[in-house]
Amino acid sequence: MRESLGAEQFIRSRSVVARVVGGETLIVPIRGKVGDLASIYSFNGTGTLIWKLLESPKTVAQLAESVTQEYDVDPAEAEHDVASFVGEMKAVGLVEVPAPVAMAGD
Repeated sequence: MRESLGAEQFIRSRSVVARVVGGETLIVPIRGKVGDLASIYSFNGTGTLIWKLLESPKTVAQLAESVTQEYDVDPAEAEHDVASFVGEMKAVGLVEVPAPVAMAGD
């Protein structure tokens, strides 16, 4: 799965609501303008860090570098774990690939 994520950038989905409660980040998907309470996701400290970083577009490599710095883990292990986590979030619609921005003159 890691290869398929490559240099692709990811950003938080706009169809979710997130709140920090008791040190964990809770994510609630919004479907049809209503919170899907049957599909609440809870992130630990590492997941919360990645979620915060995804406020702006980031690649798996950029996310893994931040995790490596924050938690002093092996870079290869961090990249593997981050790729898996981002892949899972993408599969359930919590993150998305940002649409390209058209530049003047395009």
